Amino acid sequence: MMSKKVIGIIIAVIVLIVAIVAVVLMKNATPKNVEGTLEEIMTKLYAGINQDNLPMMLSNMEISKESLENFVGTSEIDMKEAMVSESGVGSIAHSVVLIRLNDASKANDAVTKIKEHANPRKWICVEASNVVVKSKGDLVVLIMSNEELAPKLETNFDGLV
Repeated sequence: MMSKKVIGIIIAVIVLIVAIVAVVLMKNATPKNVEGTLEEIMTKLYAGINQDNLPMMLSNMEISKESLENFVGTSEIDMKEAMVSESGVGSIAHSVVLIRLNDASKANDAVTKIKEHANPRKWICVEASNVVVKSKGDLVVLIMSNEELAPKLETNFDGLV
């Protein structure tokens, strides 16, 4: 019969192997993509926010690959589609950009590039006080807004499924 010490070592080795396999599987797991059109997702980002707190004449507009740099500061994003939500009136420092990537595995690279190049003073005479860049699956968001709206939009993005 085996000694208790040998059995303990065998159990410890098995637990270690299981833990390593679990870590490798979690690391290689692809994050789930957010389902829905960009228009539907944008609506979810604004859910629960009082209309009185939103910029006037807020509207959504599709973004082409050629115009992406105007909104996120770089065109070096391998995007499938993109949309921006901004005010149609004057210089209001508020912009929410959703980008669906061609490859979810490139999301961290896209976030890094946007963080490096986004311009919270793109309106020239006003500046967004909060800048948030995040990803979820193949979706990247850039939020440039004030200290009241940006956290609410970020929370709504974090809650997307």
